[in-house]
Amino acid sequence: MSFLTVLPLAVVVAAGTKLIVAVFLASSDRPRAASLSFLAGVGLVVAAGVTASWLLTRWLGGLTADASAVAGRVDRGRLIDVVVLVLLVMLAVVVWVRRNRAGPPRWLGSVGRGDPRWALRAGVVLVVVAPTDDLTMAAVGASVARHDLPWWHLLPFVLVTVFLLALPLLALLLLGRRATRVLTALRRWAEGHAWVVNEVLIAFFALFTVLDLVRSG
Repeated sequence: MSFLTVLPLAVVVAAGTKLIVAVFLASSDRPRAASLSFLAGVGLVVAAGVTASWLLTRWLGGLTADASAVAGRVDRGRLIDVVVLVLLVMLAVVVWVRRNRAGPPRWLGSVGRGDPRWALRAGVVLVVVAPTDDLTMAAVGASVARHDLPWWHLLPFVLVTVFLLALPLLALLLLGRRATRVLTALRRWAEGHAWVVNEVLIAFFALFTVLDLVRSG
């Protein structure tokens, strides 16, 4: 496994509510400042989340390795694979249950005002309170740690997540007024079809995890 395997899960984090908010911010009164603040908030939390999962998995893996030396029957890799697979199943269920939820939550208030401080807080909160994001970050960090990959292998996942959410801003910068049609189409796609793509990508990653289990059996 390489860090490329976990990159598709960046779509799971980016798609949905956060992408819709990113579209609205790109159409706000201060699109550049608000969008950059939003991206910074999301990027910081995602980086912290996958890092925490990576560190926790390595620590627990060390404890498991010690137990294996004593008991002679604990397989650290298989145990982590099982945990990751459970996380992915939970993630698939959550995505299915929340599939009809679209648009910014009411508690976010007015997205269109484009306040950079508000956008920064929104980026942080939308990741922290989203079960799909929490489960995805846990699965990514644990999977990277399970294969003994160094911490920097998490960075491409964070960067791809931020890049996907930056697409509305990039469309605005590149297309100007013509970006309105593109942003509207992007928002409608996120509202109607993001969950389908998410389920496919989760299944794709789960397949790799099952293959790891089979190979280590």
